[in-house]
Amino acid sequence: MIINNKIFKNIDLRSGDGPVYQQLCDAIILLIESKELAEGDRLPPHRDLAQFMGVNVSTVTRAIKLLQQRGHVESRVGSGSYICPLRPGSQRSGVLEAEGVCDLSINRPATDAYLHALERLLPNLPFHSHFSMIQDYHIPQGDDRVRRAFAGWLSPTLGHADPDRLVVVNGCQHGMSCIVDTIAQSGDVILTDQVTFHGFISLCASKAIRLKSVETDQAGMVPDAFREACIQHRPKAVFLMPNNHNPTTVTLSARRRQALGDIAKEQGVYIIEDDVCGPLMDHPLPTIASSHPDITFYVTSLSKCIAAGTRLGVVSAPPSMVTNLANTLRLNCWSTNSLMNFIAATMIEQGELDRIVATEKAELRARNLILRETLPVWQAPREMTSPFAWFEMPEPWRCATFVKSAQQAGICVLTGEAFSFSQNPLHAVRININAARSRDELRKALATLQHLASTGHRHALMGL
Repeated sequence: MIINNKIFKNIDLRSGDGPVYQQLCDAIILLIESKELAEGDRLPPHRDLAQFMGVNVSTVTRAIKLLQQRGHVESRVGSGSYICPLRPGSQRSGVLEAEGVCDLSINRPATDAYLHALERLLPNLPFHSHFSMIQDYHIPQGDDRVRRAFAGWLSPTLGHADPDRLVVVNGCQHGMSCIVDTIAQSGDVILTDQVTFHGFISLCASKAIRLKSVETDQAGMVPDAFREACIQHRPKAVFLMPNNHNPTTVTLSARRRQALGDIAKEQGVYIIEDDVCGPLMDHPLPTIASSHPDITFYVTSLSKCIAAGTRLGVVSAPPSMVTNLANTLRLNCWSTNSLMNFIAATMIEQGELDRIVATEKAELRARNLILRETLPVWQAPREMTSPFAWFEMPEPWRCATFVKSAQQAGICVLTGEAFSFSQNPLHAVRININAARSRDELRKALATLQHLASTGHRHALMGL
């Protein structure tokens, strides 16, 4: 089938990073993976597509050539360019799902941009001047080149990221574990929101750390309640997710960040600032670490913005705690994976990391639009690049019943009870819109969930 140019109307080559031909190539791959372009479809002539997209013919030619190199397109002399069958292993990666099941309970990249970047990078790695680093131990704090690369990448977020204050970790969860081991002991108290990241709840439970919740409102943790909790519990730290909170998607205002930071400093409390969603933000506010560097452990990773399987992150620690944190990491795992460190640093230096993030953000914007179109009555994330949504269910639904109903309809969502450590019932679910294998699959899954929410009260009342 010859494709109409209109299928490319949603491709915006002005908002991305990197060469235009590469952006066009990646955009066409997304259309293939979302089944909007199918095997055997014939692409428009180069000149027609160039005119429609507002680019030079040479740009389209380079994009098609790159698609050929990646095995997505084949050109036939005198006939044109055609979409190839998806190669084994080229479809959306992640946890294997049973046929007919859409698992929206997990985090995974919305695109395969990371895999495509690796395809370009891996053949050239042996010729890199730093290639030999992958066979050696490096200091627990992290290789100097890697820390400098991350410092440059984080500077727009942290203001000025000092490589000497960075500690490279195996993802945010590992970073938080090392932070807690550095500043707290069994029986100590850490404060957090009433609803918070389930990974941090489990982490503290495993270390016999007492988590205490602080009152929150629609704008996040309430400063006055935080001060009262500090006076009452004398905590070692407070755990916060100021950017696109997991799971509620709340983003703290600049004023509230400043207020919470000031209170923490006044009360002698460390801040653990989890900014794993920060790299996906279009217009991130200043971090708490940028205004309160002496008391804040800032931690982020590549898990949400690149791919969960990277297992690489970084902590910016208070200057007085860098050595202690590095020593904790040394006892924990000696050092982080040299190969992944090398790949990440190289991707940052070559601009690949920014291109991957731009591709992910473009896809997440499209998926958040689908969310708003399909579920207008639900709480949509404030950030158009959020990888997940938080749904507080209408009466008479209860969390366990809704999750079970969704499973019977072939959709997995994550129970809100995983994010609560109190005895109060929490009737909500988290929906990872980045986990769907295509936009079409996401649209169908959300429509099913909307149908359950609006017309499935009979199941809720019957308790299934």
